[in-house]
Amino acid sequence: MSDKPRPLTTQNLRPTPSRAGGGRDRAFLVDKALESIEVGSHSFSAASKLFDKATRERSWLLYAWCRRCDDIADNQDKGGPLGNQGTPKEAEDRIQAIRVLTRRALDGQPTADFAFDALGMVASECGLTYEMANDVIGGFAMDATGFAPKNENDMLRYSYHVAGAVGIMMAKIMGVHDDDGETLDRANDLGLAFQIANISRDVVEDAAAGRVYIPATWLEEAGLTPGEHANPENRFILAGVMPRMIALMQKHEDAARLGAKRLPFRSRWAVLAAANIYGAIGRKVLTRGQKAWDTRTRVNDAEKMWHVATAFFQAVWNRPSGPQEPIIWSRHDFRPVAGW
Repeated sequence: MSDKPRPLTTQNLRPTPSRAGGGRDRAFLVDKALESIEVGSHSFSAASKLFDKATRERSWLLYAWCRRCDDIADNQDKGGPLGNQGTPKEAEDRIQAIRVLTRRALDGQPTADFAFDALGMVASECGLTYEMANDVIGGFAMDATGFAPKNENDMLRYSYHVAGAVGIMMAKIMGVHDDDGETLDRANDLGLAFQIANISRDVVEDAAAGRVYIPATWLEEAGLTPGEHANPENRFILAGVMPRMIALMQKHEDAARLGAKRLPFRSRWAVLAAANIYGAIGRKVLTRGQKAWDTRTRVNDAEKMWHVATAFFQAVWNRPSGPQEPIIWSRHDFRPVAGW
């Protein structure tokens, strides 16, 4: 008999067992996710602590995945300055890496990246699907192709991918059922409001990276050229676009409060606190006028505490008025279209 080892074939290989979080210890994933949110977003970190323990930990796990995807897509570290984007092929390769790792995580396979394993863990606990995750990844793909919105609908569709779809996943984490379409729609509204506030705050930073998220039609109506709109000499005119931006933010923020009404008290409090804090960012951009981009617009710790306290009484009262105009839109209006 020959002493040579038998050749390795697929028949000799055992499939890796499917386990939530790729087999990682849940406590480890939670600790790492907490580190991620405390570095990456002080506002979300503050609001998340208002959740009950289970929801709080799950929100951290989801945040870690979102943060890591953003870092990979933009070639950055923990939300820091954008890295070299490289060629379009390199940008697309980063998006494909995100898709592959996300699929493995949701299949219960190890990924060698705690943030993707964190997604696998929370997905197994809350029924998050690849379709939900892929909608978020779609936003990174839009950036990778140099997306810039032509009109308001384009901006809202982008905002759906990068924030509204995350709001829907958060709603699932808070226990909202798939058949509760109204609450899921309002969760999307909260994400849209957050993203519009971010776009308004980060106009100059985005422009420096070659990105424009304000609709081209809005800029052109104001006499601004996309790409030059954030130049110092144009900021007085740019500030004139902000009332329209913040009014749109306010509309979706008010709609989101109707959805928060249906949540358990702790979740309602956390959501309203986040809405207050991010809404305050947008309103500060508006009141600062052309100086809004001289320094980064922030909500300080004392203001955050005030917004958290205000949210407590709003959650107790629980009688939001909603937006002034009738709600005739849903999350499905912002889903993907062909070519994006």
